[in-house]
Amino acid sequence: MNARVFPDQNEVEHAAPPLHDEPWYLPLGDEVSIFEECHRHQLAVMLKGPTGCGKTRFVEHMAWRLQRPLITVSCHDDLTASDLTGRFLIQHDQTVWQDGPLTQAVRNGAICYLDEVVEARQDTIVVLHSLTDHRRTLALDKTGELLSAAPGFQLVISYNPGYQRMLKDMKPSTRQRFVALDFDFPPAEQETDIVAREGNVDLANARQLVELAHKLRHLRDRGLAEIPSTRLLVATARLIAGGIPIWRACQVALIAPLSDDEALLGAMHDLLQLTFGQHDGRR
Repeated sequence: MNARVFPDQNEVEHAAPPLHDEPWYLPLGDEVSIFEECHRHQLAVMLKGPTGCGKTRFVEHMAWRLQRPLITVSCHDDLTASDLTGRFLIQHDQTVWQDGPLTQAVRNGAICYLDEVVEARQDTIVVLHSLTDHRRTLALDKTGELLSAAPGFQLVISYNPGYQRMLKDMKPSTRQRFVALDFDFPPAEQETDIVAREGNVDLANARQLVELAHKLRHLRDRGLAEIPSTRLLVATARLIAGGIPIWRACQVALIAPLSDDEALLGAMHDLLQLTFGQHDGRR
């Protein structure tokens, strides 16, 4: 016996309700107003920028501003169309349909955020096309339904073009369905404010961490594949705020995650010493 189980509005909003507390985000340009206009005109949005520069926090902040439920999907190589749209499951003596996260968002007018979308397979990304133009529909072949997106539904995707262009990229036919917002690491002054607030350290320590990050980011020209993100700086700051010595916090949270190459690690430790002084065991 087959049955279809569709979550109602209350079930979905219980799973991903609009946030009551504002996720703090420091605007660096006109990205807030552009996103709001995209939402008003039912336009899909693509966020481009390096890992850890604030794309996810921005989406959380905008969901709070717009008072929409937010459903986030972390994309990966094994993500299938069924993972997004849903599948039949066996429950007791019958087969029931369970909506996937994309279908839940379409039914209930939520913001659906696909993080690092190019990690997903191309045949998975194709299911998004009908939701990103005038149709705003989602076909569920397995149930025979053609869903029209509820008011408030918005599709948002993100990816890191600097890293992923070497491995995989998005097809032009997909890219042109989105309004694109470019993100990057904040200027030094704003990044210092973010690290101080999010990492709970004083401005002096935050400023030195940002100074070190700027030096480390220049190592990209020497083969450093991933440069230190604002997120790594915040993690380092939180260790410092918790009592971990500065040198040790920088080693484990800022330098070690970036590379295992001995030459690059040596160069990064030299920059650490240049910024914070010789390690004497007390800091």
